[in-house]
Amino acid sequence: MRHISALVLFVACMSFAASRAQAHCQLPCGVYDDAARFTAMQEHATTIAKCISVITTDGTTTNQMVRAVNVKDEHADKVAEIVTYYFLTQRIKAADAADAAATAAYQQKLALCHAILVAAMKCKQGTDPASVETLRAAISAFEAAYMPKDHGDHGHAH
Repeated sequence: MRHISALVLFVACMSFAASRAQAHCQLPCGVYDDAARFTAMQEHATTIAKCISVITTDGTTTNQMVRAVNVKDEHADKVAEIVTYYFLTQRIKAADAADAAATAAYQQKLALCHAILVAAMKCKQGTDPASVETLRAAISAFEAAYMPKDHGDHGHAH
């Protein structure tokens, strides 16, 4: 019994450590690559689309379907993780309430992050290819708001 308790404790600790290690460091390390995060989110969307294709193809075996569903859900979670742990907690800063333009931009970024999270959730809930296109569009809209092309610093200070 003592061995089982120790094993359960070990697995719980390792699971916690693994879940913490996947996110960006969450320390003020100053190492940010915003463009890489947008590229990664679009790559996750591509993987989700490929999985949906496998799931909805006639002749897909049960094993292939289960694996495709698991991978699809994993990549939707990775998108949500980037939005939550990278952008919302580290990169998007609350605006000064006295600055109406900055407040509007802040609220727009929050709304676009929410749209990405909802789209990622919809990708997990079903196999409609339109859900992936909604996810891609939400990521692109957020990228355009977050990193305007007319700013030399990509619209966001490091």
